[in-house]
Amino acid sequence: MMSKHEKYYTTKANFMLHGGDYNPDQWLDRPDILADDMELMKLSHTNTFSVGIFAWSALEPEEGVYAFEWLDDIFENIYKNGGRVILATPSGARPAWLSHKYPEVLRVNASRVKQLHGARHNHCFTSKVYREKTQSINTLLAERYGNHPALLMWHISNEYGGDCHCEQCQHAFRDWLKSKYNNDLKSLNDAWWGPFWSHTFNDWSQIESPSPIGESAVHGLNLDWRRFVTDQTISFFENEVVPLKEMTPNIPITTNFMADTFDLIPFQGLDYSKFAKHLDVISWDAYPAWHNDWESTADLAMKVGFINDLYRSLKQKPFLLMESTPSSVNWHEVNKAKRPGMHLLSSMQMIAHGSDSILYFQWRKSRGSSEKFHGAVVDHDNSTENRVFKEVAKVGQTLEKLSNIVGSNRSSDVAILYDWDSNWAINDAQGFGVKTKRYPQTLQQHYRTFWEKNIPVDVITKEQDFSEYKLLLVPMLYLVSEETISRLKTFVANGGTLVMTYISGIVNEHDLTYLGGWHKDLQEIFGIRPLETDTLYPSDNNYVTYRNQSYELKDYATVLENHSAIIEGHYKEDFYADTPAVTSHTYEQGNAYYIGARLDDQFHHDFYQELIKDLSIEPVHPVKHGKGVSVQARHDEKNDYLFLMNFTEERQPVTFEKSVRDMITGEKIKGDLILEKYEARIVAKSKMN
Repeated sequence: MMSKHEKYYTTKANFMLHGGDYNPDQWLDRPDILADDMELMKLSHTNTFSVGIFAWSALEPEEGVYAFEWLDDIFENIYKNGGRVILATPSGARPAWLSHKYPEVLRVNASRVKQLHGARHNHCFTSKVYREKTQSINTLLAERYGNHPALLMWHISNEYGGDCHCEQCQHAFRDWLKSKYNNDLKSLNDAWWGPFWSHTFNDWSQIESPSPIGESAVHGLNLDWRRFVTDQTISFFENEVVPLKEMTPNIPITTNFMADTFDLIPFQGLDYSKFAKHLDVISWDAYPAWHNDWESTADLAMKVGFINDLYRSLKQKPFLLMESTPSSVNWHEVNKAKRPGMHLLSSMQMIAHGSDSILYFQWRKSRGSSEKFHGAVVDHDNSTENRVFKEVAKVGQTLEKLSNIVGSNRSSDVAILYDWDSNWAINDAQGFGVKTKRYPQTLQQHYRTFWEKNIPVDVITKEQDFSEYKLLLVPMLYLVSEETISRLKTFVANGGTLVMTYISGIVNEHDLTYLGGWHKDLQEIFGIRPLETDTLYPSDNNYVTYRNQSYELKDYATVLENHSAIIEGHYKEDFYADTPAVTSHTYEQGNAYYIGARLDDQFHHDFYQELIKDLSIEPVHPVKHGKGVSVQARHDEKNDYLFLMNFTEERQPVTFEKSVRDMITGEKIKGDLILEKYEARIVAKSKMN
């Protein structure tokens, strides 16, 4: 197994990828535009282009009639230009002839209404016809371009998501359930708590996917449907890549993951922890709402860091930023442009957290339809003189000086556990507060202190190894199987430090509550037993006293019965006043902390600061700076690469205790420097010194 300090190359390239989605199929009647593109690519210092993502109708305008000549030219021209191609399979959007001739490929929504042709991702993942058609076109692409020297990697479809409720999918779901429950309906009825509302099934054919016109309150059914949708999406993906793996085994494969843009939380529709196992490289599409009016720039940057650390941690190696915007998007409620300097800063944050690319949607703005005002490298003016083009070129020039960083990784003593199953289950739970569960946001709240203190964090999933971390955080782990509980127990027993919070360990993997109270192993680990969870109105106030300080409590408070734990904090008010709110407990060689209430940021800062000190957890580099500056690092066997980023609107002083070398200017730095508004500096420190 490779050390985290060794190089992990995500593609054949030993340079930072810079470029993005290129749609020459929109401009086939404008050879002058296509000629301009080649020159503009050089001037913008871009080198890599994702091609063919929505080009099916241009590649196969009629069934069995193919037109590859234009793509041949694009490959050749990009290669002669010194660039590389990420070739996409076109399944994300079908040609109209396919939908018209084979209507079974169209999705049926949860209300059992068949969808019309249009938009994108409007296809059934189960459809045998669609699987055959996608595999056929992919085979032709692999045959024609698999050995082309410009081909860098495969981009499979685009932003997989959504579900289909057609009869084909119903049959597939029932088959999936038969496999999961060993063809035993009693096991399924037990897992779904069938007697509730007389929902016991006595034949597999009676089972339907969740629907607003049918069943939506059987939580075990809802959870299994979401798991099925992930598995069926992966099955469709695996069908797509069969010819690519057979004919181009050395070309890496990816597909672009997503995040919710408004809250900037992980995409909720698919379990990426499962999907990641089928990819050679993780890539994702990042569109933060910079300069919004509901949070500070630094607050948003923290959330971006969390998503980056999650997607990097899925494979514990560098990832790719597959899509971003150099300016604004076109689907936010307010589509605000990036302010001067923000594009370089936000790009460097991606590199700092493990990306080996800065790629955009889109290279050139579309002339018509829904994305004609979405940000792009090349605007409608076709000019190199506008601000956005110049900022893109500056990013490209910067990346050209960062080739040594390609393949380097990050290392961490701290991990936070993120779980898609648990998030689905708690959102489905008809209890607690409808608007205040906020599982991903709660994890980000716990992540904040470490981000502010420049302490790297791996955001891991329940299948990953816990043993290499000093500190493991599992906030709001509502759904937790006995297998995961056992692994947490082993982690603490072997000397790890575990932090758990309110609304954790409530249900098993079937979303069935643990009878007899909290699971006995959790009681053993933590030395307590949660008795009940009080859910507060927004107007309610309570406080917790911890280390002689008072911290505000909002939303949730767990009433605890103490068995053998040390009481670190007490509730101040209400019927549970003076009872335990925060506890610690030694279990074998390790320690377990339980935080019973949702507390403010100051509490997390003070609480985690003590653990950081006790566990000798160090920041990436001894750097002094003001609030809103982030210092992140990547490492290889020879160097530490430090990124100093000012996510504030003011100049910020930074002080180095040790000498470093600026990777862009080459100058040596020791002592004080000033980061301008939105400025990023990248420095290297040799491990040999």
